[in-house]
Amino acid sequence: MQAGTLGVVVLMVLATGAGNEAENSRDNGPITLRDALALAQARSPELAVFPYELRAAEARVLQAGLRPNPELQIEIEEFGGRGERRGFEGAETSVQIGLPIELAGKRAKRGRVAALDKDLVQWDYEAARLDVMREVGQAFASVLAAQERLALAERLLELSRQAQTAVAQRVQAGKDSPVDDLRANVALSESRIERQKAEKALIVARHRLAATWGDRTPRFKKGEGEFYTTAAPVPLEQLVASISDNPDLMRWRAEQERRQAALRLARAQGVPDITIGGGMQRFAQTDDTALVFGLSVPLPLFDRNQGGVLEATAELAKTQRQYEAAQVKTLAALAEAAGALAAAYDEVTILQNDVLPKAKQVFDAAQQGYLQGKFDYLYLLDAQRTLFQTQAQHADSVEAYHRAQAEVQRLIGRLPQVAFPQKESARAQP
Repeated sequence: MQAGTLGVVVLMVLATGAGNEAENSRDNGPITLRDALALAQARSPELAVFPYELRAAEARVLQAGLRPNPELQIEIEEFGGRGERRGFEGAETSVQIGLPIELAGKRAKRGRVAALDKDLVQWDYEAARLDVMREVGQAFASVLAAQERLALAERLLELSRQAQTAVAQRVQAGKDSPVDDLRANVALSESRIERQKAEKALIVARHRLAATWGDRTPRFKKGEGEFYTTAAPVPLEQLVASISDNPDLMRWRAEQERRQAALRLARAQGVPDITIGGGMQRFAQTDDTALVFGLSVPLPLFDRNQGGVLEATAELAKTQRQYEAAQVKTLAALAEAAGALAAAYDEVTILQNDVLPKAKQVFDAAQQGYLQGKFDYLYLLDAQRTLFQTQAQHADSVEAYHRAQAEVQRLIGRLPQVAFPQKESARAQP
């Protein structure tokens, strides 16, 4: 991956076009991850500063390439004295133009440093953009998870109502104890509380997602995506091989190159510049004129920019150590994220393929057995709680999977994977 040669401004303009389509989508109904990513890239307050930083960097490149200004020098000698030197009658007037000439390629070296500063701005933009995209991916996964938890809470509330009605009928018929009716009412109240908590959690998740593109209130109705779709994680060894695309590391490579250019500039600044001047001299007494030529050459006896060279050398060595530290830190973060992703995937797989089907079977059998009088209400209530706790755990593990996946993608310099319109849910339904 390379920083865009057309600059951050072009990237932001293209993102704005995509953001307009996403704007229409979020106002008209559900929002997908693709829409959320486009909106964040086009409207994120964190990314909005980079076009100005790029313009400032381009201005520094322009300034670094400018030549020194020529100097106009006017001298009037031998005037205001006595005798023949009275007034301006014997004055000598010289008009010269001096042109500083930079040696050792200072202007080119200065321009190279400024150009590399511009590259650093582009890499900073790439890193910030991936940070925002990771935040969007994780926030979007949280919205989908909150929607699933709300759906589970609503389903649990409906089953609790049905169970409370069935228990009341059995108590009236003398088949169950009045205590079971109290238990059913308590379970119904708890279900209402869970439903309210899930609804408020969804509101928070929607606000958090909308904030990634600068909205203070969410204007989309819901998030839409294949929440329960997961894939086996890529092995850590393959991820490590892709870590070179991380813009944080690419930035340090550019920083090293910039420090090397700064060292070359510091050495060049130890070479003194010369000033060449020339002009005309007029003698008032004889009304004659003559040409004047001058050459100014500083003698580098004391200041040869030794301190600047030492400073640039130290900065270059420090940058190398910072690059090595960034590599170690990124590899450690990648190992941690990949481990979390693998653990979440294993949990999702076990819950989806083993635990959820069994919990569903137990609940179905308990529900049927209770209606037939084979089980008491406590057994049914326990089976119901087990099923819905397992389903909630499944939603939690899937959310953890998507959040870890977004983190891994960020560390290898990729955008979050785009989820397409949601298909039939993979979770077990009671």
